[in-house]
Amino acid sequence: MQRCFTLTIVRHWALRKKLFTISYQQSAAMSTLLINQPKYAWLKELGLSEDNDGVYNGNWGGKGEVITSYCPANNEPIARVRQATMAEYEETVQKLRDAWKVWADIPAPKRGEIVRQIGDALRKKIKVLGSLVSLEMGKIYVEGVGEVQEYVDVCDYAVGLSRMIGGPVLPSERPGHALIEMWNPVGLVGIITAFNFPVAVYGWNNAIALICGNVCLWKGAPTTPLTSVAVTKIVAEVLEQNNLPGAICSMTCGGADIGTAMSKDERVDLVSFTGSTHVGKMVAMLVQERFVFEDADLNLVVPSAVFASVGTAGQRCTTTRRLMLHGSIHDVVVERVAKAYKQVRIGDPWDRNTMYGPLHTKQAVDQYLAAIEQAKQQGGTVVCGGKVMDRPGNYVEPTIITGLAHDAPIVHTETFVPILYVLKFQTEEEAFAWNNEVKQGLSSSIFTKDMGRVFRWLGTGSYI
Repeated sequence: MQRCFTLTIVRHWALRKKLFTISYQQSAAMSTLLINQPKYAWLKELGLSEDNDGVYNGNWGGKGEVITSYCPANNEPIARVRQATMAEYEETVQKLRDAWKVWADIPAPKRGEIVRQIGDALRKKIKVLGSLVSLEMGKIYVEGVGEVQEYVDVCDYAVGLSRMIGGPVLPSERPGHALIEMWNPVGLVGIITAFNFPVAVYGWNNAIALICGNVCLWKGAPTTPLTSVAVTKIVAEVLEQNNLPGAICSMTCGGADIGTAMSKDERVDLVSFTGSTHVGKMVAMLVQERFVFEDADLNLVVPSAVFASVGTAGQRCTTTRRLMLHGSIHDVVVERVAKAYKQVRIGDPWDRNTMYGPLHTKQAVDQYLAAIEQAKQQGGTVVCGGKVMDRPGNYVEPTIITGLAHDAPIVHTETFVPILYVLKFQTEEEAFAWNNEVKQGLSSSIFTKDMGRVFRWLGTGSYI
């Protein structure tokens, strides 16, 4: 008995000592968080604090791993988020199923009215929310605000759509009968979004799913959790003001465990996934190929290629990765594009004169360097860029590489960084064939004045 009593005292003493140490460390870390600095006081306008709940299902919570969000422009910590546990995921799915019974019963035009209010609430916070996107993701401020505007625009579109959902009356082969087509909500829509558009992709899915009578479960990227929390707070307030279950728009911050659970869960009736082909194998994304023929207007080609290649620091799903140039104009276009690259304004994402900000993470910088090294080994020549910039944050030089074969492994590899591979072709047929030989692809463009060529290109099944 005495031995047990002594052991209990020792264990309690050790526990108290450990808690004191952790508390001290957290207090020390708190003082370094950007959210506590006067310059970033605006973060609290979004309802954010040093420690934030990463689960919302009508109530806020989060008992999982605590993660820290970092600013890519200086790699300093912004604030912390408590992620979801699997138990909280289960609880959230159940609350979503219950909320769906309420939401699906509301007439579509009235659902549209709620979405209209969400759009208006976003409008009121557009600048501060856009600033958060820039701070946490790294894209320049004007793109951050523009991304929130996309959510607002889709809300406007969805409001109109809520009064147009219908089905045709079709003729029946049976006398005295008619076929009536009617659309019904599917139920629970899971939305898994990527770091590069942490607001817009959710908005595109959320607004349309809502007016159709579906409820939504959102898992944002683990590296942009503050944006997920801030957006959810805005949406949750609208639902609360209308006496609707908050679970209609639920959120679970988390990693691969939550994403895998959503993908496998038969209670999730539809999953929208945005991410890499390697991870998702659900959405073909990333590459935008551009063909430039000998008759193209180069005054259009150069600015278009530059913007499409370096915008969002090469981290768009539609970023130009391969620029295919006819041999007769290859050298002059490369020279002009490289000259334009050197004039790209690189810097602070919040500076309105900046066109190109940092990569999102340090891992992306490593991927950038690895891709350049592989390109060199496979016969490529770095014409412009190719280096990590000597400044705080995850800044790299936008890069142009020539001389690679169209089927070089690195050209066919999905790399989410600002590297442009320039390929030289001689015939229309080979250019179209090269375009279609990669496994990934979201869109492509062609620069030519030959309308016959445009329609032949469309007829080849090019990615568009």
